[in-house]
Amino acid sequence: MATVTIFDQDKQQVGEREIADAVFNTEVKEYLLHDMVRYQLAARRQGTAAVKNRSAVAGGGKKPFRQKGTGNARQGTTRAPHFVGGGVVFGPQPRSYAFKLNRKVKKAALCSALSARYQAEKMTVIKEFNLEAISTKAFAQLINKFELEGALVVIDQADPKVELSARNLRNVKVLRAEGVNVYDILKYPNLVLTDAAVSEIEGALEK
Repeated sequence: MATVTIFDQDKQQVGEREIADAVFNTEVKEYLLHDMVRYQLAARRQGTAAVKNRSAVAGGGKKPFRQKGTGNARQGTTRAPHFVGGGVVFGPQPRSYAFKLNRKVKKAALCSALSARYQAEKMTVIKEFNLEAISTKAFAQLINKFELEGALVVIDQADPKVELSARNLRNVKVLRAEGVNVYDILKYPNLVLTDAAVSEIEGALEK
């Protein structure tokens, strides 16, 4: 099994631990990462764009002129698509852009993303976070000790001090272990996990 060094908040080494190869040191399959990012972004699209077709446009109930004798082409309504103010043909309507990926693909993609960070030596494990109070400055200093330009921080459970301290940092995002996902792992150049979060992720993905 692969191993990682565990640090404290002051970047002092406090131990090592083994990590599951099937989760953190598996083959990185880029096509799975691509599919998963597409899946996540498609699910975020609102798909609420809409235009009015001829039945939805107000007015047009009266025939604009008589059928014969005017020299014009016969018309039944001024709300037909070829009239100014008429309905739109084949315009966008509310829809869902989401598509389906099976559970095994999602799991394999997440393992590939985690493995990519570990194999690139962009993964840091911290024993735990102990912030005395909510402080953006204190959390920024903690991240700077590890010389990280940007990071996805994964914690094992709700921690308002960490979550609220990090929310105004431009290149830092905090997620709980159950919410870790491929898009955010790839979006941020570094991955920081608590020791307990590593165990929780392994427990979820090794099932």
